[in-house]
Amino acid sequence: MTTKEGENMTTISLRFDDSEKIRLDELCSEMGINLTTLFMIYAKKVIRDRKIPFAVEANPDPFYSAENMAHLQRSVEQINSGKVVETTLKKLEAAL
Repeated sequence: MTTKEGENMTTISLRFDDSEKIRLDELCSEMGINLTTLFMIYAKKVIRDRKIPFAVEANPDPFYSAENMAHLQRSVEQINSGKVVETTLKKLEAAL
């Protein structure tokens, strides 16, 4: 497809849950736009700002929680002060 400015256009297919698509269509209709316009607005904003226009996050890694970091710091302090017992797995298993 070619636009009136002579630029080539491409088609992108997206898969949606049926109910989500219906809700999105209804919302777009309330705003006076269609899905194509919605995604064009989104794409142009991403290109212009060079970032996703909202935060995309995952739950923080529990390894880096304040509680675990404090535990690790105590362990490092114990190692540095010589409060460490060195042994082997065989010795530990034999003690059971």
